[in-house]
Amino acid sequence: MRAPLYSSNPNELFEPAAIADPQRLYARLRSETPLARVAETGVHLVSTWDLIEEALSREVDFSARLTGVLMRDARSDPAIFPLPTGNEEIEIDVLATADEPRHAVHREMVQPRFGNALVTALEKPVRVWAREAIREWLAGGVGDFVPVAEIVPARVVGEVLGLPEGDASRFRRWSMIGGDLLAGNLDETRLAFLAGEVVKITEYLGGHLDRAGEDLRHDLDAPLMHVLAAGVKEGRINRSTALVIAMTMFAAGGESTAALIGNMVRCLAERSEVVHTLRGSRELIPRFVEEIARLDTPFNFHYRLVQRDCELAGFELHPGDRLMLLWASANRDPARVDDPDELRLDRKHPKDHVTFGRGVHFCIGAPIARLEARIVCEELLDATDSIARRPGTELVYANSIMVRRLEHLPLDAQPATSLPT
Repeated sequence: MRAPLYSSNPNELFEPAAIADPQRLYARLRSETPLARVAETGVHLVSTWDLIEEALSREVDFSARLTGVLMRDARSDPAIFPLPTGNEEIEIDVLATADEPRHAVHREMVQPRFGNALVTALEKPVRVWAREAIREWLAGGVGDFVPVAEIVPARVVGEVLGLPEGDASRFRRWSMIGGDLLAGNLDETRLAFLAGEVVKITEYLGGHLDRAGEDLRHDLDAPLMHVLAAGVKEGRINRSTALVIAMTMFAAGGESTAALIGNMVRCLAERSEVVHTLRGSRELIPRFVEEIARLDTPFNFHYRLVQRDCELAGFELHPGDRLMLLWASANRDPARVDDPDELRLDRKHPKDHVTFGRGVHFCIGAPIARLEARIVCEELLDATDSIARRPGTELVYANSIMVRRLEHLPLDAQPATSLPT
């Protein structure tokens, strides 16, 4: 038996109301149709915690490879936009979109670079960058906070890769276009722009990869570009794979963290009682970051590709069908989370959410994202006596079914009477 349709309106997922507040749709799906198909696209929305966990455990049935994405076609109907699948020479799927054994090769190579030593080493520079960006924002008369939310993760990505700090504005631009291909709302003009940017990114990263290969560092603090260049030299990966891994860092480490920070600061601007609590109990800030990550999940979903005839939730699936694992819905599943729509700083297991994925594909950069959000929160509280949404302004989210990211966040703020040095 086929799964039911997710909506009588096949475009509901793409419409402004769902972009602005997808949780209303997700709540209905959890309650009525936990597995539901999108028209005749072969895409199935998976909205409950238990079903998502089951799908993740069935790697033989459901592949992480990204071979196509859901979009609206020229007639504005939902359709699958096929993506290049790569070959032995050109690997498209890396890390989060790779299956075993390739996934293990990629992860074992880069995982050590994302250990506790890196998080500790990043604490000081991230604080400097956050403090600098926030003070510049205050000195400029405050206003839109999004540039601050975007530049800090962009600089971190550059630092991790070992790229010139002076190119941070490029990294910011490249990070923010990373999720466009998954947004579901691309037109030919935007696709052409993205194609051009991919060429620029590839040329830029290729030059730095080649230079790293000519003067390899093998110490534990070596930037990721040197790790990737060593992998190429040792034959563990080829050059194209190294470049795709490096490119992935911009979206995975840049856009997602910028979204997390923006969503966090929105909450601070709207919830004065939360600000009061955090000012008095700084030790609660990490818990606050986890709650924002759960409530306003930066990446709404990831795809899985059906490998063979099988069933999920009692409904038939066939090779080539796709699952859309709705992380943002699972994070508010009342069957898993008490008071799922409430921000609570007293949860027994604050990290018990799927914002950073789960299982073998758990995000390797999660500790860094948490670090960045915590530090931005600390520095913003230190630098201001008050912060609030600017009256008469509207929140603008990226027009994306995938990314929950603010494009504009107009604020008013009162600088602190004394600033930390």
